[in-house]
Amino acid sequence: MAFAIKAEVKDPQADTFSFAAQKTMYGGKHIADGDAIFVFASENEGGQGLVARGVVTSSQAIPRRLDLDRQTPRVSVSIRRTALATRRLGRDELKRFKVWKDGRPETELNFKFYRQATNKIVAISGETAAFLDGFF
Repeated sequence: MAFAIKAEVKDPQADTFSFAAQKTMYGGKHIADGDAIFVFASENEGGQGLVARGVVTSSQAIPRRLDLDRQTPRVSVSIRRTALATRRLGRDELKRFKVWKDGRPETELNFKFYRQATNKIVAISGETAAFLDGFF
């Protein structure tokens, strides 16, 4: 299974990335060691969108807090970078893909990352993973 993460990325060219207690949505809580992942530097923190492809080297679910009625599942992940993006793909490139049921990879990314602008880990379809591979 493939995943994507949108988060604050301090060094987009780093060999490894570590993200603590990241919100998960759209199946992101199922991320596991060995999964392929695409890293998006969040524009909310000054990033430019897609920056890297990698492999999850560790993932750990954060225990739910008993004092909260509703809580989004969170996961900490470490990622080994396998490639750097060679073309730009971010909010500006994806915002025109708004027909939510058109089946396009661009629409899936826009829906999962930018309809609700919070940083998160999401599961992505095989078609979307293949689309993203074209940026490396």
